[in-house]
Amino acid sequence: GGPRAGLLATAGVATSEAVHIAVAAAGLAALFASVPYAFTVVRVAGAAYLIYLGVQAIRNRGRDQDDPASGTGMPGRRAYVNGLVTNLLNPKMVTFTIAFLPQFIDPSLGHVWLQFAILGAILIALEFVVDGTVGVLAGRIGTWLRRRTTVRRRLDAATGGIFITLGVGLAAER
Repeated sequence: GGPRAGLLATAGVATSEAVHIAVAAAGLAALFASVPYAFTVVRVAGAAYLIYLGVQAIRNRGRDQDDPASGTGMPGRRAYVNGLVTNLLNPKMVTFTIAFLPQFIDPSLGHVWLQFAILGAILIALEFVVDGTVGVLAGRIGTWLRRRTTVRRRLDAATGGIFITLGVGLAAER
């Protein structure tokens, strides 16, 4: 979708990471520990979404969802929502945030929410720098790929297959 779509997808990922941080701060780690079924629901939803993305990539491989003549690529709103939903339903990201962030919180210092907010802001800033760079570079490659239908079809089919494989693996994970 171009560099702009890459940055907007990154903004969606960063927004979902803010949700993960807020949930971790609210004690979802304790919920997942006491009710393992809750994590299973998140994991299965994430797996289903990965499989859906994979099937869509294969079904629509090589097709430009947008006007190829315009060169604009994916609309910004769709790029943002794709980044948001993909990361929001990513159980590994949920697990990472819930397991990683609380280790650096010291309740004896007080203001636990403030500690979560500061650490979360740092995590999101670093994530935005890394993912934003990848998004911009991928966007530039996407502009090149939009003009090469055969390469794009093969890449879409491979990406779809990878997403389906990851989704099935995630669903089968115990």
